[in-house]
Amino acid sequence: MSQRVHYYEIAADGMKIMMDMEKYTKTTVIERKLRELIKIRVSQINGCAYCLNMHTTDARKMGETEQRIYCVSAWQECEFYTEAEKVALELAEYVTLIPTKRVPDELYQRVREHYDEKQYVDLVLIINQINSWNRISIAMGNIATEK
Repeated sequence: MSQRVHYYEIAADGMKIMMDMEKYTKTTVIERKLRELIKIRVSQINGCAYCLNMHTTDARKMGETEQRIYCVSAWQECEFYTEAEKVALELAEYVTLIPTKRVPDELYQRVREHYDEKQYVDLVLIINQINSWNRISIAMGNIATEK
C-alpha cells in the first residue's frame, strides 16, 4: 500500500491544527518517555505500524529501554513500570477502546491518585492525539519503512 493522498498539502489548515495540538502535548508535565509509551500502546491497539515504528524509534532516542518498549503491551504483568505509568497506560487503553470499555469512576480515581486535574486532561489529550494520528495514518495508507 502506498500513501493515498498528500494530506499535508490538501488539508494544510487541518494538519496545522493537528501539529499545534502535537506541540501542546509536548509542553505538558507528562514525562516524555511516558508520552511515548502511551503512543506505542495505543498504536499497538489500533494496529498502526507507521506510528509504532515512529514512536518506538523516538522512545529509544529518549533513552527508553528495549525491555520497557517490548513489554508495554503486557504492562499489567511487569514490575518495571511505576504505578503512575501503569494507571496512565490503563487509561490509554480505556480511552482507545471507549465504545466497549468507557472510563469508569474507579479508574478515574486511581488516575487522580497520581495526576492532578490538569494532568488528567493532558493525559486524555495525549491519548486522543495519538488515536487521531493512528486513524489518519491508517486511512491515508502510510506504511512503516526501514530507516
